[in-house]
Amino acid sequence: MKILFYDAKPYDIESFEREREGYPDMEIEYLNTDISVRTAALAEGYDAVCAFVSSELNADVLKKLASCGVKLLLMRCAGFNNVDTKAAAELGITILRVPGYSPEAVAEHAMTLAMAVNRRIHKEYVKVRENNFSLVGLMGLNLCGRTAGIIGTGKIGAAMAKICHGFGMHVIAYDKYPNPSLDFIEYRNLEEVLSGSDLISLHCPLTIENYHMINKESIARMKNDVIFINTSRGELVDTDDLIASILNHKFHGVGLDVYEEERDNVFENREDDILENAVVARLLSFPNVIVTSHQAFFTKEALAAISRTTLKNAQDYEKGAPEKENLVC
Repeated sequence: MKILFYDAKPYDIESFEREREGYPDMEIEYLNTDISVRTAALAEGYDAVCAFVSSELNADVLKKLASCGVKLLLMRCAGFNNVDTKAAAELGITILRVPGYSPEAVAEHAMTLAMAVNRRIHKEYVKVRENNFSLVGLMGLNLCGRTAGIIGTGKIGAAMAKICHGFGMHVIAYDKYPNPSLDFIEYRNLEEVLSGSDLISLHCPLTIENYHMINKESIARMKNDVIFINTSRGELVDTDDLIASILNHKFHGVGLDVYEEERDNVFENREDDILENAVVARLLSFPNVIVTSHQAFFTKEALAAISRTTLKNAQDYEKGAPEKENLVC
């Protein structure tokens, strides 16, 4: 099988090359550029292409891939909301993903954001480097004894819930499909989780139904001085409403690993560019906000798991037996 990787960073190449030793018949080429209608033409002669969470895989791109003879789309991530799955099915392109590479990696980053923004570590780091040892503006909250609200208790949400429980927090959660193994969680409806939590962390996929689920109405239900964390998808949150609420002093802290309009920024060095939109600049202007670069997944263990599963997906497809859990369409 010949596979063309799009938007391959040095760490991607290193990880996949390390894992591909067990797949001697697999031919892989890596491109630094991401996929588009124009670059999709480079897939001529390849059996499969591999893309990531920031790739725009719309109908036009998929049509171009199909015209090049591509039959398999390997997503080296769990999410696939950036893929026109209907068009892929109509074109006969199979999509395989990596549904569970390292839930702990994402959950640990979510708690890192919560702890850092709570205790203003980002501000203190800069102040101490300037020999400013004042504690003004650094007041935090004890997490122990407070209530954590987990929205979505799949693998990542479950891992976050366990971390919060270990911190001595009372954990409440909302999920359409409660996990009975999490016997320390008290499941409630969404409105009760929003209104009853001191820390709210999103761990759900992006769907048509939950687009902008965090908006001015849902934020109004939250406690004042709440800590809000999003490591899932930026479009779950109405950014304008979030910024307006930050200006109104609603939050003790906000930690975002994802945000709307992040696509052109994800994993790219933009330090010499003039950014086209002001979302990041506005968010970074607030002293109680931390933004990271879609890095929650980024651990050695997670990259190794992504590489192993992606290569196995390709092999299973070639054998005609892809795992159902990994199959999108």
